[in-house]
Amino acid sequence: MDLLLAFLGVAVLVIVTPGPDTAMTIRATLLGGRRAGVMTASGVVTGQACWTLAASAGITALLVASEPAFLALKFAGAAYLVYLGLQALVSAVRGHGSELDAPVAGTPRLRGATAYRQGLISDLGNPKMAAFFTSLLPQFGTTDAGPSFWLMLAFGLLFALMTWLWLVLYATAIQRLGDALRGSRVRRRIEAATGTVLVALGLRLATEEHRV
Repeated sequence: MDLLLAFLGVAVLVIVTPGPDTAMTIRATLLGGRRAGVMTASGVVTGQACWTLAASAGITALLVASEPAFLALKFAGAAYLVYLGLQALVSAVRGHGSELDAPVAGTPRLRGATAYRQGLISDLGNPKMAAFFTSLLPQFGTTDAGPSFWLMLAFGLLFALMTWLWLVLYATAIQRLGDALRGSRVRRRIEAATGTVLVALGLRLATEEHRV
């Protein structure tokens, strides 16, 4: 029980700290409503589940230790974040934000399948997730006999579930905020701010030093 409580404390601290996943969920909700936000969150946690499985099997340790593979993944993930951020900035400048998600205005600009794919790619393209799961899970998934695949898998999936619940809460809050601000310039400013954050996160990811 003490081990579980310790893991929950670490997980909550990490999850509630804003990062690319949060920015992606906010952007998706602005573009396609709560459903798009939830689908982005589902894509993110699918990526986390993949990282969990890979970390439990020891695969991510090889990635983190490989400088070329780590850098290739890092730059690809950074480029994707910058690309999505620039899209949001262009959209905000052009003034489409005030029409997002309006039921009478037609189809939302971001469909669920696209939102899911973007969340999945963003998470899988973030090598920091590989390093995070490689360092976190063994601390809680190791028994006297050594690392336990099933124990690490259980903790990793628990982390993914908690992440999903938190991001869905974000999507619900942003949707309600969007409804309250429909037709105003504030919503465009939120999208512009989200785009700026995504670009900044992408640039930071690209320029951070790789420490094995």
